[in-house]
Amino acid sequence: MAGIDVVADKGKLSKLDEYIDTLKNKDGILINVLHKAQEIFGYLPDEVIDHIADRLNLPPSKIFGVVTFYNFFSRKPKGKYQVKICLGTACYVKGAGKILERFLEELGVQPEEVTQDGLFSVHPVRCLGACSMAPVVLVGERDFYGRLTPNDVPTIIKKYREG
Repeated sequence: MAGIDVVADKGKLSKLDEYIDTLKNKDGILINVLHKAQEIFGYLPDEVIDHIADRLNLPPSKIFGVVTFYNFFSRKPKGKYQVKICLGTACYVKGAGKILERFLEELGVQPEEVTQDGLFSVHPVRCLGACSMAPVVLVGERDFYGRLTPNDVPTIIKKYREG
């Protein structure tokens, strides 16, 4: 996995350092710092984890342990638009596997990869809690699409590419 360009990202590191400085001398700040770092960088590459370890005087192994334990932290870059395809039982039975295949084909990526333009990443998930609308896709944090067919995929992609 390619790391961040520390020289190009000095501004981002400075922003993270400023945030860390506001939390100094407070117990239990690691989760907050990791959330902020992921917000700033989009994910948590090795170089950012090492930087946080230095700043918080913690072993990098402790930080890696926290990052890999919680599923809301990501070690890989994600697209601007994260496409989550539900593969839970109700969705799968109604064709979610074919919808996943169509997204991957249309975008030219594998699961969890980012498109070359950085706009999309595709994430199979176990449940989105919308079984009555199966099969469902969530784009970003709010845009639910239900009762989909593979033929709906190009229209969804076009909507986000255009705006």
